[in-house]
Amino acid sequence: MSTPNEPVALRLIDREFLIACAPEEREGLLESAAYLDRKMRELRANAKAPGFDRLAVLAAISVTHEFLALRKQHTGSDQGVTEGLASLRRKLEAALDAHVK
Repeated sequence: MSTPNEPVALRLIDREFLIACAPEEREGLLESAAYLDRKMRELRANAKAPGFDRLAVLAAISVTHEFLALRKQHTGSDQGVTEGLASLRRKLEAALDAHVK
């Protein structure tokens, strides 16, 4: 039986939001909200007319950009590991073939 979702109070800038989540996701949700709050405050410090909605959109774009850059970097790392493993497999196969002959 799954654990019921519980409301978690999140504070972004000067607003509070209640979001339901599973207890095991609570810590991650709070960390995410704290990160988003910091990003919004950082943007507010540099914005000319920092309405909450505008800050939220700018923060969403900024965080998404960071995420996509990290994902692209991670994908490149995965490709390098895959190529390295393929090269190692070929060398092992060649060594085994030489040993069997």
